[in-house]
Amino acid sequence: MRGVLVFGLQGVAWASAAWDADRMASAAQAHGPKAVAGWQALGPVLMAAIDQDDIARLQSINDFYNRRVVFRDDIEVWGQMDYWASPFEMLGKGVGDCEDFALAKYFSLRAVGVAASKLRLVYVRALLGGPGGLLQAHMVLAYYALPESEPLILDNLISELRPASRRLDLAPVFSFNAEGLWQGTGAQSAGDPLARLSRWRDALVRARAEGFQP
Repeated sequence: MRGVLVFGLQGVAWASAAWDADRMASAAQAHGPKAVAGWQALGPVLMAAIDQDDIARLQSINDFYNRRVVFRDDIEVWGQMDYWASPFEMLGKGVGDCEDFALAKYFSLRAVGVAASKLRLVYVRALLGGPGGLLQAHMVLAYYALPESEPLILDNLISELRPASRRLDLAPVFSFNAEGLWQGTGAQSAGDPLARLSRWRDALVRARAEGFQP
């Protein structure tokens, strides 16, 4: 049932959809009541986003996760320093860290038809607290309307979609998606993301198992 959402009555097929509603429903059930409630809220957002332009899709998906999920560090949530949760793992907890937010937004935007080539997960150094503040490892999602375009940044720290030129608090280190890995946000390849980023490889497997098609 790829690209079909079922809400108790009937399914509606969308040619541009890239998710499996049956797997999503099963994944939500497996992760408990919060995940089920999350799926019931996410499904209509995905459905509506199919008929939207990319900017509206970015805003609706960004808002959904930023409003629904509370930030917590991995050590508190998972008992380990760095765990990249799948979307339904995060929805099941109701909490997540920056990587979890960025991954969920990436997978959800891919599900509604945004091309992988337009999306990059970006590992950055974030300056918290203004000049002289604390530098912290952070992850955001960047959207490129065209390869040469200035990207828009989707972030759990700031809900407003802002162009990269207005995010001087972020210093890119590397970026990646399902198609490649790059130094910073440039065009220079840094190798195979599946070979070099084991957490990304694992997150892809779990997201596919949940019904996303990255």
